[in-house]
Amino acid sequence: MQRAFAVIDALAEVDTELGTNEIARRTGVNPSTVSRLLATLAAGGFVEHLPESGRYRLGPRLLQLGNIVLGRLDVRQIARPHLLALVDSTGETATLSAAGERDAVTVDFAQSPFSVQGVAQLGRPSIAHATATGKVLLAFGRGALPPGALKAYTKRTIAKRSELAVELDAVRERGYAYNFGEREDDLHAVAAPVWGNHGELAAIVGVQGPASRFDRKAMEAVVEPLLEHAREISLELGWAGLVSVVVER
Repeated sequence: MQRAFAVIDALAEVDTELGTNEIARRTGVNPSTVSRLLATLAAGGFVEHLPESGRYRLGPRLLQLGNIVLGRLDVRQIARPHLLALVDSTGETATLSAAGERDAVTVDFAQSPFSVQGVAQLGRPSIAHATATGKVLLAFGRGALPPGALKAYTKRTIAKRSELAVELDAVRERGYAYNFGEREDDLHAVAAPVWGNHGELAAIVGVQGPASRFDRKAMEAVVEPLLEHAREISLELGWAGLVSVVVER
């Protein structure tokens, strides 16, 4: 079984097809054994034989199995230890939100240990234009603003569409979003995208805290660990480093 896995790994390491002798050289398995393994793997659809060249490449069965595994992954289960780690490293509340049609919705969070904290609520929508999570949805997802005037929740809410468009361009350029008291005067937040296996926006991870403690300097210190955990969650979801972003104008 280990030798069969070695053959599959050898084919996965290259962008082209390999012949029996080349696979034998790469795996250290003798060519006759490699030939038998390839025949068995081809019968199961794990590798594909190309008659015109006599060479081999990975087969469609691996893709089918991979899609099954990815479809069963629960982003909340994967993200949970990362939320806890963010709380440990930042001292602030960490949130996980799912991208909806219009707003992102909080699906999990880990609470700050401080008595004064940014309180998260499961199922609470993140207003698209007035939160860090919402801006990530607008910048990287398929969410769209409703027609009509944008509501100003505080004096800092970006309620002009032209100004919001500039803000979203900045979010795309830096890869994360800020919220400086734009939905609630005393709440600041930073949020970053989590990517799925097709490069789509799969979720949004954020860190939030009271404005009195979570000021600009504290928020900027959170960016690096936030981006690192967002990246790790994405990789665990099967992300391959490619991003598919639809920009609504």
